[in-house]
Amino acid sequence: MIYDAVIIGAGHNGLVAGSYLARAGMTVCVVEKNDWVGGAAVSRELHPGFTYSNCSYVSSLFRPEIMRDLELPRHGLQILPFEGGAVLTEDGDYLGMHRDHDANRREFARHSLRDSEAYDRYARDVQRHCRFIRPMLMRTPPDPARFRPRDVAELAWLARKMFELPEAQIAEMIRFWTMSISDYLDQYFENPVIKAYLAVSAIIGTALGPMSPGSAYVLLHHYMGDVDGNVGAWGFARGGMGAVTKALTASLQAAGGEVRMGSGVDRVLVSNGRATGVVLDNGDEIRGRRVISNMDVKRTFLKHVEEKELPGEFVDRVKKFKIRGSSGKLNIALDSAPVFPALPEGSTHIRGDLHFTDSIARMERAYDDWKSGTFSRDPFQDVMIPTMIDPTMTPPGKHFMSCFVQYAPPKIHGGEWTDADRDAFGKTCLDQLEAYSPGFKDRVLHVEVRTPRELEAEVGLTEGNIFQGELTFDQLLFNRPVPGYAQYRSPVKDLWICGSSTHPGGGVMGAPGRNAAAEILREAGQIKGMRDAYPVL
Repeated sequence: MIYDAVIIGAGHNGLVAGSYLARAGMTVCVVEKNDWVGGAAVSRELHPGFTYSNCSYVSSLFRPEIMRDLELPRHGLQILPFEGGAVLTEDGDYLGMHRDHDANRREFARHSLRDSEAYDRYARDVQRHCRFIRPMLMRTPPDPARFRPRDVAELAWLARKMFELPEAQIAEMIRFWTMSISDYLDQYFENPVIKAYLAVSAIIGTALGPMSPGSAYVLLHHYMGDVDGNVGAWGFARGGMGAVTKALTASLQAAGGEVRMGSGVDRVLVSNGRATGVVLDNGDEIRGRRVISNMDVKRTFLKHVEEKELPGEFVDRVKKFKIRGSSGKLNIALDSAPVFPALPEGSTHIRGDLHFTDSIARMERAYDDWKSGTFSRDPFQDVMIPTMIDPTMTPPGKHFMSCFVQYAPPKIHGGEWTDADRDAFGKTCLDQLEAYSPGFKDRVLHVEVRTPRELEAEVGLTEGNIFQGELTFDQLLFNRPVPGYAQYRSPVKDLWICGSSTHPGGGVMGAPGRNAAAEILREAGQIKGMRDAYPVL
């Protein structure tokens, strides 16, 4: 059989692209190296009775348009919004955060009256940046190198959108895209704990520190999503993050698509400059009229396409595309709920994200360790206990804790990670948890420690980079992944890319997969019919 589309990787973007193509009437086969679907959005039982979201751990960016188009709630997806969070400080106090803006203002006032007053202005300005960027997420970026009529029209749309803004806002927006989150927050706030909490989204998953130019945009990227219409809200997928990709798989199969698991792709078949299928690691060949890769751009073109099939300049640009791992992860099975003495008894803050890094200076020192080639001695941890809201993930009375950790370099001391390095990294994180929750280690039943080594080996994330490429200004829009190939196409005809290396970037968003599908359908002449069903296309 010759499929209309062979998709490499059953991560969320590959499944999104496949679902749209199958609903358009194409025959679709998704191939996956693991014995489970999901890529980084996966739920796995790694300790008896406990379901771990052992890579991605929170849903905030997934586009509601895609959820509606692919009928994901009908296929079982439910997002549970969480209820704020807190920073626990070294002096035993805390800064609590809430879903309600006015409640946050009151909590800010406990730490700084000036910052409480500034919070309205900050929220207004960040939302103004979001309103400008959000419409671009579900649009194919223009290609200034080609200047086809469609590219010219898209550039004109961007120009009109920009010049609808007052001159002062244009200047401020350009500053925002290129400045550090530390400098940006200094314009509004004075309290170090407040600044530390608000800076978190600017460092998650990126090889930048809070004082690095460009980190302010990363904060904005994390603010793009919404849960139940609440812009910037975060939530848990009921049953773990694998519920997202389980629902996508069901949507794909309901439309006639299929998934083959258990063997990865060895190479893409190319004949006369055109992709014609894939060869799997087990030797099987799967033929297709087009191949769509959900792998990152480096893994796709440097490992699975013969270099002779690619222009030298393209290969050089792909090699220079910045994918630098910076993160690790601990997944912990707990015998009972941990106690954090800094939080008031019965506090709802434990039902959100907890942080222990109470100043930007501490964040920057953690980044300094990464720059020196080792994991952070005083790491930043984004700690969540989804079972406080979703009890389906563990036995009664037990809990699952997810700890996302910055910083962990792709190589340690210039060499490969060893098991001893991984264990030392895990111990450092557990020691920090124990310091803020005495007796924590006594509650631990099982720990999975994941460094960039494990993220690359299992999930296929080059260097463990969760965004498949850094979200710096030089790697956005028509520069993502490389100039001239930002529209999900490649130098090889009928070889497409749909992963987070493409616009608009990383996170469990689905927009790259959906946008790639739209371009494929447009080229196949089927986009008109799809627009009737899905106006967003």
